[in-house]
Amino acid sequence: MTQQTRTTQPGAGAALGMSTFAFTACFAVWTIFSIIGVQIKQELGLSESQFGLLVGTPILTGSLIRVVLGVWTDQYGGRLVNLLVMLAGAAATFALSYAETYPQFLLAALGVGIAGGSFAVGVAYVSKFYPKEKQGTALGVFGAGNVGSAVTKFGAPFVMLAFGWETVAQAWAVALALIALLFYVTTKDDPDLIRRRQTGEKPKATWLQLSPLKKLQVWRFSLYYFFVFGAFVALALWLPRYLVGVYGLDIKTAGMIAAAYSIPGSLFRIFGGYLSDRIGARKVMYITFGVSLICTFLLSYPATSYVVDGIRGPIEFRIATSLTAFTVIAFVLGFAMSLGKAAVFKHIPVYYPEHIGSVGGLVGMIGGLGGFILPIAFGVLNDLTGVWTSCFMLLFLLVGAALTWMHFAIRRMEQKAAPQLGALPELPEMAGMQPSNGASKTRPPSKPRLRAAE
Repeated sequence: MTQQTRTTQPGAGAALGMSTFAFTACFAVWTIFSIIGVQIKQELGLSESQFGLLVGTPILTGSLIRVVLGVWTDQYGGRLVNLLVMLAGAAATFALSYAETYPQFLLAALGVGIAGGSFAVGVAYVSKFYPKEKQGTALGVFGAGNVGSAVTKFGAPFVMLAFGWETVAQAWAVALALIALLFYVTTKDDPDLIRRRQTGEKPKATWLQLSPLKKLQVWRFSLYYFFVFGAFVALALWLPRYLVGVYGLDIKTAGMIAAAYSIPGSLFRIFGGYLSDRIGARKVMYITFGVSLICTFLLSYPATSYVVDGIRGPIEFRIATSLTAFTVIAFVLGFAMSLGKAAVFKHIPVYYPEHIGSVGGLVGMIGGLGGFILPIAFGVLNDLTGVWTSCFMLLFLLVGAALTWMHFAIRRMEQKAAPQLGALPELPEMAGMQPSNGASKTRPPSKPRLRAAE
């Protein structure tokens, strides 16, 4: 085990603070199409599916590169890798302002997505400065950089309406480059990298870093993150368009309301990390999935008009989610997701302390792919069904599947750790009852096992 598992290392505060600041800037760039994409859609006359592909393309790049960036961070240090990631993302974002055709926008969006890879770098970099009992809180603080999507939703509409979407891309690119340089000069290399330099130890080979990825548990964590992070990113990208289409809002108002979802989904991640350190990540995940299941169910119900044959004639009424109710439910959903994002990454340093970069990179990659796949799926569902709330119907099925898999996986783990649980009575009232004759023939030891379990 490395030194970071025992005590907080010197430079931890600067590493955490500047990494969070840098990740906020990266996330603001990564989700830039949530605002400028609405105007680009109008200018190019894109379909819903084409719009979904455009806003999701940066998420694809930022997801696919996370595994390799996580491995490189373990090998070469997060300070250098993050600097290069941010500068590359800034260059691509500036180049975006010169795109004119749809293929050119997609190509530029691939480059913009590099900024999203900073998450895998930050997780591996920050966690090396903190002991296990503090990693949940530290990574929760770092993950609060998701609030960058709210920064874009607040600021980008005003800049876009005043100067055009091209200015948004250029301003965001310059800011990202400057923050990258500030991050590099105000932080220090992580303790593992410093130790390897002093001892002459070579970093682990890439194939050794990737060895834990064959475990099913890692992929289960990835499914969790596909929902809590992937769906968060997807909705952060989709909500402005959804609000304009469903409630007829202008882009500035839609951006403000969408931020009501993004902000709790980001800032409360800090509380999620703290809560995971205190009551355990598993309980936090149950809270996340349970609340999310309820919220997505409520948001799934489409606006519907009914006509009932009453005694005195037809009775007409309509059931629809008001803008106020939608905002409140979206806020609660964002809050639940924020807890889950922190809880998922609380597991990784505990289960895989020597492979944080590769495992965190894979989990982050799968989660990020959710941010790419889901907006496209939302657009396709809109085109196929013509129902706006179909996006929440999909999320309801997704969180239901994740909750089911998690619950049964935990049950199997508990039964394997404590086989005597299988001998407990089906109901508490059955405790102490004599087994039937048939049961005694097939299971002679039942009575002593029941007493032992009590």
